[in-house]
Amino acid sequence: MSKEKVVLAYSGGLDTSVILKWLLNKGYEVIAYLGNVGVEEDFEDIEEKALETGASRVYIEDLRREFVTDYIFSALQGNAVYEGRYLLGTAIARPLIAKRQVEIAHKENAKYVSHGATGKGNDQVRFEFAYNALAPDLKIISPWKDPEFLDQFKGRTDLLEYADKHNISVKASKEKSYSEDDNLMHISHEAGILEDPSKRPPEHVYSRTRSIKDTPDEEDIIEIEFEDGIPIKVSNKKDDVEKTDPLDFYNYLNELGEKHSIGRVDMVENRFIGIKSRGIYETPAATILWAAHRDLEGLAMDKEVMHIRDSLIPKFSELIYNGLWFSPEMDFLMNAMNKSQERITGTVKLALIKGNINPLGRKSPTSLYDRELSSMDIEGGFDAEDSKGFININAIRLKAHHAVLREENPYLWRSRNKDEAVE
Repeated sequence: MSKEKVVLAYSGGLDTSVILKWLLNKGYEVIAYLGNVGVEEDFEDIEEKALETGASRVYIEDLRREFVTDYIFSALQGNAVYEGRYLLGTAIARPLIAKRQVEIAHKENAKYVSHGATGKGNDQVRFEFAYNALAPDLKIISPWKDPEFLDQFKGRTDLLEYADKHNISVKASKEKSYSEDDNLMHISHEAGILEDPSKRPPEHVYSRTRSIKDTPDEEDIIEIEFEDGIPIKVSNKKDDVEKTDPLDFYNYLNELGEKHSIGRVDMVENRFIGIKSRGIYETPAATILWAAHRDLEGLAMDKEVMHIRDSLIPKFSELIYNGLWFSPEMDFLMNAMNKSQERITGTVKLALIKGNINPLGRKSPTSLYDRELSSMDIEGGFDAEDSKGFININAIRLKAHHAVLREENPYLWRSRNKDEAVE
């Protein structure tokens, strides 16, 4: 009798290595799947390890280019930033990983998909929302919410002991207690020694950006070209570098960001399930792109479109964070963001130095900036007398509001307008 197949989102780390073996012991045929979104790993070693642990087949999919063009750039167009600081490196990768996992499950005629996300975190929601949206026919095995699994594994120590018992090779140790998620966009560090938000993280935690004291004193000056809000080229004339391939120039921006210690964030954020969490993030290339993109919008985006779009950024970012990439509300907002990016075309010049991104200039064939109209030295077609009527019209509601306020509460009016006599 054939066993039921389950496709496991597998990283080769401690949790998913143990889960692979646990699923085998539960009687499933396990197909291991790793979506490469930019993690630096020995993939041959991971494949060999999965097979040795008992996987019947291993899929290692290179998703890096799709990650950049269809996910990172889509988030960039909407200037997605969660709670004003987090550029969503983990959250943006999860829907892509889950999408390919579902495709493999259908290809293999598997009835189940599984992941190693914990019951306290955000990733469980991101994976499972994507599974439900894209493949409601598949059943989900979520070990960290399974009573039997939870009874057996109370924490990291139990996982390590299980791995040792079953001769599963893992890099994790009891000494390195914090966890990391690494991809092309960022690396996150959380838990363990980082759980006290009052303590500065040790410098050895950082791996994608060098310490400020080790950065060069000379700035790098680069130009980033956009078309309809999408970056299409980066150039560095000093080093005679020009990159047009999305993956190539994204990697190049990561190198520059690492060199100048750009993209470090240390914050306490609100997880979807209501728990506050301290996270350390390093997001070099994306931090540079977000700054350049925003700067170009100042030149080429209509004021009212910008203000409406900006009012949607918190919700857009929250949907990504909460794992709702494949949802009707995200479809709606994504269409709005794409529309706002029409004619956001041009080039931004930036100086990178000591953790800073300093815009030096910007130009656009679709610029809405009129130098003569903006000038304080010449009239430029602007009639200053028109401003009198403009102010009078816009002041009507202010006069009406304060007339009512004065009538209803003269003493409050007097406290605000001390020179005004109250009858």
